Amino acid sequence: MTEQNHTHPTGSDAPPTDQLVVTQHSVTIDGQPISYTATAGTIVLKEEHEKEGTFEGEKPRAAIFFVAYTRDDVADPAMRPITFAFNGGPGSSSVWLHLGLLGPRRVQMLDDVGQLPPPPYRLIENEYSLLDVSDLVFIDPVTTGYSRVLPGEKAAEFHGFKKDIEAVGDFMRLYVTRFRRWLSPKFLAGESYGTTRAGGLAGYLQERHGLYLNGIMLISSVLDFATLEFEIGNDLPYILFLPTYSATAWYHRRLNPELQHRELRTILQEVEEFALGPYATALLKGAALPADERRHIVDRLARYTGLRPEYIAATNLRIEIHRFVKELLRDQRRTVGRLDSRFTGIDRDAAGEHNEYDPSYSTIQGPYTATLNHYLRTELGFESDLTYEILTGRVRPWSYADHENRYVTVADTLRKAMTINPYLQVYIANGYYDLATPYFATQYTVNHLALDASLQGNIRQGFFEAGHMMYIHRPSLVRLKHELREFVHDAANRERSRPVAGDD
Repeated sequence: MTEQNHTHPTGSDAPPTDQLVVTQHSVTIDGQPISYTATAGTIVLKEEHEKEGTFEGEKPRAAIFFVAYTRDDVADPAMRPITFAFNGGPGSSSVWLHLGLLGPRRVQMLDDVGQLPPPPYRLIENEYSLLDVSDLVFIDPVTTGYSRVLPGEKAAEFHGFKKDIEAVGDFMRLYVTRFRRWLSPKFLAGESYGTTRAGGLAGYLQERHGLYLNGIMLISSVLDFATLEFEIGNDLPYILFLPTYSATAWYHRRLNPELQHRELRTILQEVEEFALGPYATALLKGAALPADERRHIVDRLARYTGLRPEYIAATNLRIEIHRFVKELLRDQRRTVGRLDSRFTGIDRDAAGEHNEYDPSYSTIQGPYTATLNHYLRTELGFESDLTYEILTGRVRPWSYADHENRYVTVADTLRKAMTINPYLQVYIANGYYDLATPYFATQYTVNHLALDASLQGNIRQGFFEAGHMMYIHRPSLVRLKHELREFVHDAANRERSRPVAGDD
């Protein structure tokens, strides 16, 4: 059954209005049938408008597209958790978390690995949806999905670190107000740059709206861009990417036999110790590094990456990511993926330094785009002739004006939010084959939060033998659902007697 609840303006001067479609569905999770209501559509986001210090009302700025799922058999919504989810980019819609991990429908991939199936593609019931323990709201930031600025507004004003956080946060405030969810346990789920947004939201929601969260789920996290930016003078990424280089080489059987026959986790422990020890010291020494030490570092890097010693020496001991994905399987005329280094691609030119495309993104782009467009119109009943922007470059240039002359970071924003609200829990999912947001970079960031000892237990992490979207790997999806379910349950039911940080 579909309930049409569209409201269209009747004239060009009519004020913009919300456009919502409500439908009824069911899904089976862990053998239990769950009836739920889906709401798909746009809500008009307004901002208070002042002129010369005088309040002149609210000015409509943008129409934000979202899809919400609420469980039907809930007597008291105040006892029911609600999760606001989004992806990153910048420029990404929420399709990946929506149809890959959390929502009641998911994209069917070819096998447990998550290989690209032949077109056309299919959606199947997601028996691993989080809907059994939390209502879900998937948000598309401005210019992604069907979200757009209104006529007369400038989209570029929303394309930046600060305004993006404000717009998503203001939408959340509006949603919990309209749908009466202020007293529900509230969670964020972000992926990739969406984790950056989530970290910023933790502070913005508290400080601007007084909205305190129970938990944040970070999928493939980046809270501090200093850990990822391969820039002259910043040696940190070379150190923090190394374990993922090793995992990738192990997966593609490029390590020497002694390492190749060991378990991945034991190899990574050895590589992590080398990365933070001798390798970091060697990079810090620079030109002062003695020749014999340099040769030793080259040999160790060759051992752990599967690359030729001559190549490593030529890089000045610094293996940049784009060179690695091109070089590892060059003799096979193959590249490895950035989002998921298990996948391989074929370039026209096998001699260059950069891959022609990311084979791990091309694996998911087609299936997720086709199924999302079919699903919204056919099953959820929302009709629009706009292009649903899956992952768009129209948001660029993306403004980081608040971080000029320094690396973008929300790590301290998250630390402060957790200190002010000591009940705030954080879960971080990491993929060993993720070269976009490597797991060791996340570990480094967490270890440098300067979080009080009484709060360090509020962060838990999971590690998966998959990539950036670890949920396309079915064994990882199964375990990730289990860990997220436990996390939501624990964070939504914290003991009220828990001491405040700093109390004896």
